[in-house]
Amino acid sequence: MKKYVKIVLLVIVALIFIGTFVFLYQKSKPKTNVYALLNAEITDLKKTTVATGKIEPRDEILIKPQISGIIDEVYKEAGQKIKKGEVIAKVKVIPELGQLNSAESRVRLAEITARQAETDFARMKKLFDGKLISSEEYEKSEVVVKQAREELQTAKDNLEIVKEGITKNKASFSSTLIRSTIDGLILDIPVKAGNSVIMSNTFNDGTTIATVANMNDLIFRGNIDETEVGRIHEGMPIKITLGALQNMEFDALLEYISPKGVEENGANQFEIKAAITVPDSVTIRSGYSANAEIVLAQANKVLALPESTIEFKDDSTFIYVLTDSVPSQKFSRRTITTGLSDGIRIEVKSGLNANEKVRGDKQQ
Repeated sequence: MKKYVKIVLLVIVALIFIGTFVFLYQKSKPKTNVYALLNAEITDLKKTTVATGKIEPRDEILIKPQISGIIDEVYKEAGQKIKKGEVIAKVKVIPELGQLNSAESRVRLAEITARQAETDFARMKKLFDGKLISSEEYEKSEVVVKQAREELQTAKDNLEIVKEGITKNKASFSSTLIRSTIDGLILDIPVKAGNSVIMSNTFNDGTTIATVANMNDLIFRGNIDETEVGRIHEGMPIKITLGALQNMEFDALLEYISPKGVEENGANQFEIKAAITVPDSVTIRSGYSANAEIVLAQANKVLALPESTIEFKDDSTFIYVLTDSVPSQKFSRRTITTGLSDGIRIEVKSGLNANEKVRGDKQQ
């Protein structure tokens, strides 16, 4: 019995030894790497950059009052279309006490003077009718009464202006009625009835009653990095995409590049503007965020490879071309001349034929 146990143990030890030897032998054998094989393709390449910005009307007009006072009524709302000359709001004038007293006093004095002039004129007319005075004296008294009447009317108009901001005779030119200066769409009315407003002057920009813009003339306004601004120019076509209107693309034409950069987050940015073409069936609102794709360079019908297959070393570029696949893959390192890259694929100008296979990524 003991003899059989010894034999079994010896067999187990031998198997362990043989297994260990086989395992170590397999581990020591060199692994054969297998790579994906790629063919260069004829394609179009574009190098683009993206500028971020927003859509806004070319002209956005701030409507401000010509007098100071309190908003009496607001006749329009944001989002409504408006024609030039239409009334947006009405301002009620709050007269200054000193000006009001002065205007009232002027009216009282003008009334006294006018009554006296009327009395004197009536007396002179009777004398003239009785041929007791000359025509010259009569005409002088007539001029005096006309001047008194005019002064009284002027004083009354001045009092109305101080109290109401307008006279009845000039109602069509009222500065209390705030009118739109252009045809367009009302983007915002930041005031409400009861709000105080002031006219613009040397020390103040004045209160904005409304913002009006022509929404049929829109532009893209954005920024581009200084490393790319030298590669663009006015007149370049641009593709605009909006965050609010996904899966839609709009044509635009670059029309302005700022001559001065502004530093943002440690990088110089240059402002650009582009006129955007919007179909009549699409509604775009002012302030939509947008991206502008600009084509910096383009190459059509060129031989291209994925950029991941290229080896860059110093100022040279290399690829590995398949020379044999039996019993294992063999590759030859070759220098090539590259051209335009779109960040994924790169143009191969020379050093490779379209029917040759190139080493790609290693397969597991």
